[in-house]
Amino acid sequence: MKKLAGCMLLALAAMPALAQQKNDISQVWVSDNGNGTFKNPVLYADYSDPDAIRVGDDYYMIASSFDAVPGLPILHSKDLINWRIIGHALHRQPPFDHFSATQHGNGVWAPAIRYHNGEFLIYYPDPDFGIYLTKAKQINGPWSDPELVVAGKGLIDPCPLWDDDGKAYMVHAYAGSRAGIKSVLVVKQLNADGTKAIDEGVLVFDGHDANPTLEGPKFYKRNGYYYIFAPAGGVSTGWQLVMRSKQVYGPYESKIVMDQGKSPVNGPHQGAWVQTQTGEDWFLHFQDLEAYGRVVHLQPMKWVNDWPVIGQDKDNDGKGEPVLSFKKPDVGKAWPIMTPVESDEFDGNTLGLQWQWQTNPKAWWAFPSAGKLRLFAAQIPDSARNLWETPNVLAQKFPAPAFAATIKLSFKPRLEGDRMSFIVLGMDYAGLVLENKKEGISLSQVVCKQAEKGKPEVLTPVTKLTETDIFLRVQVTMGGKCSFSYSTDGTHFTTAGNEFTATPGKWIGAKLGLACTRTAKTNDAGFADLDWFRITK
Repeated sequence: MKKLAGCMLLALAAMPALAQQKNDISQVWVSDNGNGTFKNPVLYADYSDPDAIRVGDDYYMIASSFDAVPGLPILHSKDLINWRIIGHALHRQPPFDHFSATQHGNGVWAPAIRYHNGEFLIYYPDPDFGIYLTKAKQINGPWSDPELVVAGKGLIDPCPLWDDDGKAYMVHAYAGSRAGIKSVLVVKQLNADGTKAIDEGVLVFDGHDANPTLEGPKFYKRNGYYYIFAPAGGVSTGWQLVMRSKQVYGPYESKIVMDQGKSPVNGPHQGAWVQTQTGEDWFLHFQDLEAYGRVVHLQPMKWVNDWPVIGQDKDNDGKGEPVLSFKKPDVGKAWPIMTPVESDEFDGNTLGLQWQWQTNPKAWWAFPSAGKLRLFAAQIPDSARNLWETPNVLAQKFPAPAFAATIKLSFKPRLEGDRMSFIVLGMDYAGLVLENKKEGISLSQVVCKQAEKGKPEVLTPVTKLTETDIFLRVQVTMGGKCSFSYSTDGTHFTTAGNEFTATPGKWIGAKLGLACTRTAKTNDAGFADLDWFRITK
């Protein structure tokens, strides 16, 4: 088995696989076909810009989280097919005051995870502040407070490499929106423990001529070559480029090793090379599916003349195209089916790992206890023109191309204007709103077009409510078509409002959002008790 420096290091101690109950298995998307094969995507959810490593017999993957908190989700697998989210490395996003307001599209961009000298290290960029490092002895933490490796606007997509002589390096790209330049890669030297950049860096590759929008690099070493894997050509339209050199600073030669070809998988690129215990090579990458976000695919990979070929090379030209189905990786044994948790019975005393706020949260926004999640009504900031700009929106990712999301809740307002909203959130959003009015509680459909531009909501009344408990549902079909309905008995649902087509957020897919809000300035708050939230067919 060839050694892959800086990415897959065998450890004597690795976190054991976490148990998952049978009823936690997704009803709407399972990649494992149960017959020794899998289908892509392995994760039909928005885990953008994935990076992954193997430590012992365990695989760990992280992804961009932008402004969502907690950030830097960590997923675990035993076979690269069956994944489960096990935690987050970033529980509050610095600078804390900055991220107490919505920052759509900002925050954590493409990160990298490595295991070095008995520690897990995650390097992540914030395009407005610089490149941060957080680390932990165990994958489930505690993770250190993020420290700046190098400050600066527009520094993005870092990835470290520890060379055979102990020297440490980091490759990164530039965001044109902040730096005024893009499509170039730079290698900086780090101090020995990788905590600080010690020079300004060397330009090692310029993609302007043939590989525009070059970004997202990953740094490896194999057979005496330094390799930089990087996407080019744009998020939804690009390809996977690989550069190699015998010298860390180049010159680097380059080769396209995967593109869409004749497959339906657009823009296949940006991700991680991992190697199994049995010596097989695999590549995790994303595909941009607009409202569904950047979903994660797994491709077979092989080496030909010290160049990787990713996917299936049907015409033997050294360039692969994505597979839709394939034999599962050989990891030495078979593992049970596992998927990220989607539904939530709110039986614990902490929020489920699938939930994220769209700002750094206040502690009193949500209290899980006694089998319910209590959301207190937070005052909408004077500056917020709609829910896109409202901090206390709790959300999770779309989990499949078609699904239903149903919530059972009890709304207990205190003042006129108190609201409980259940929405499909993107740059446009729509959903159902319970609002306390003088005449009682009303149910309306809310639609907000061009929410990211501050446009106002439009509410269409549906009915007045006298019942305490209510069930709200959205049925999502192919193409992100969303139909809303409600019920007072959980069995018979009534259509509420018009069909809505989900839209992506800023660099992310649409989300299922919950928000309990108020307009009144007061010293107390009404609330909503959420009994359960379920994803079904």
